[in-house]
Amino acid sequence: MRVVVDLTRCQGYGQCAFMAPDVFTMHGQEALMYDPDPEAAQRERVLQAAAACPVQAIHIDRMATQHRTREPELSYATSHGDDAFKRDGHIVIVGASLAGGRAAGVLRRDGFKGRLTLIGDELYEPYDRPPLSKQVLTGTITVEHTALPHLREIEVEFLSGTPATGLDLAAKQVRLADGRQIDFDKVLIATGVRARPWPNEQEAALDGVHVLRTLDDAHRIRERLAAGVRRVLIIGAGFTGSEVASVCRDLDLDVTVVEAGPAPLAGALGKVIGEVAARMQRDAGVDLRCGIKVEALDGDADGRVRGARLSDGSTVEADLVVVALGAVRNIEWLAGSGLAAGPWGVATDAGCRAVDINGLVTDDVFVAGDVARFPHPVYHYQFMALEHWGNAVAQAEIAAHNMLSDQAHRWPHLSLPVFWSNQFGVNIKSVGVPTIADELVIAQGSVEERRFVAVYGYRGRITAAVTFDQAMWLDFYRDLIQRAAPFPPDFQMVGRPDELLAVPAEGPPRLTPAEGATVVVTGHDPAERRVTLVRHQ
Repeated sequence: MRVVVDLTRCQGYGQCAFMAPDVFTMHGQEALMYDPDPEAAQRERVLQAAAACPVQAIHIDRMATQHRTREPELSYATSHGDDAFKRDGHIVIVGASLAGGRAAGVLRRDGFKGRLTLIGDELYEPYDRPPLSKQVLTGTITVEHTALPHLREIEVEFLSGTPATGLDLAAKQVRLADGRQIDFDKVLIATGVRARPWPNEQEAALDGVHVLRTLDDAHRIRERLAAGVRRVLIIGAGFTGSEVASVCRDLDLDVTVVEAGPAPLAGALGKVIGEVAARMQRDAGVDLRCGIKVEALDGDADGRVRGARLSDGSTVEADLVVVALGAVRNIEWLAGSGLAAGPWGVATDAGCRAVDINGLVTDDVFVAGDVARFPHPVYHYQFMALEHWGNAVAQAEIAAHNMLSDQAHRWPHLSLPVFWSNQFGVNIKSVGVPTIADELVIAQGSVEERRFVAVYGYRGRITAAVTFDQAMWLDFYRDLIQRAAPFPPDFQMVGRPDELLAVPAEGPPRLTPAEGATVVVTGHDPAERRVTLVRHQ
């Protein structure tokens, strides 16, 4: 059996850990860990746990859905005049990722009976990446347990270990590295991102220097940890770097984290909340050094990494280095295709249709997941690319539906970004875009206890909320963001401080968003979700 827990929806109540303790465990107050591929003997307990989940976040032998409907696997009406395409057409999905796998499932769900081809550069079927930086590194589960529900159940031709090298829009062909050319009627680009490597190739090749993005990456790091290391150096304190640091401290290893920015997670959550994360790391025993860069990695005569030289003149010893410097979007294979693709990703409209270099929307090319750069009406129609699990699933569902639909039946991708991170025994969650904010306020709970809700605002309206072990409130703030509710929030909430003190969010530098484009999102079902422009007086 395959288990998928939608951790964007999970609120940390922990009933599943009581029902099936060999499959689900709680780390800290709300951080849930689980085995995606439990033994068959656990099936009855897992089914009981799924039934008991108050938010129905546990899915058995099927993918999670990001669109909250009464019947998530019920097919939706698409175009009525294109039955021939649904019966005999050929859809190619480039990228055997979470987004690619989910899109394939939705295409079948919504009535596509034609040929469906999934192209992946890795040898593995789609797998879940979040466990790679958590359960896999601790050895709680093996990499084989991360596979998502099997593709054979949705009748797909899977071309694994075969990277795409080109896209010919005129000929409607995808070129592969082995020389084959795959014809298509419509194509979905879901090639995602790869880990940004250490820039010095010779230093990056030292034995003991790793990145973490793929199943193979996690396997190599786990083997290294199991073999025994003395000291770990992590370069970068974003979510991946911080989660790896948390795992290494759980393994009682000496850990140094070097971050060029002012605090961990500051690039995503701003300096104010980043400083809370910094205290969390230091209290856990991490040697955290912020505002400093790694100048060089040093190795011994046998080519093994031995440490690093830092920009402040100091040195760090390490026999395992994890480079966590963000991601690079996989767009090189689209060179010369005529699509608007670059380091920022592949530009799309709100319906996931690709945009060409002239700014025109294409009819037969769609994009979903980490590689997509799309306009979000809630955030002043800014183009954004999101490397979040929830966005990959939600966008894949919209793209797949729209591939089968005419203009009258297409949906816009209006889901708010949601992400989570389990580190140092704390469940961190976010809804919205915290970097689009000029102020924040602690609306509930206590920062000192690391159990609070931080609400972000931009020019008088709520744009995001971040919770530390307070996930149950996330849906409430999601609704406020969609209604363009005023900031700061004025509610008599549980755990509300006596005084709401708004402070500068201190987020990273960014482009100023367009003015005068405040919208309200209405509708629950994805077929009904629309925006209304709010006119400012």
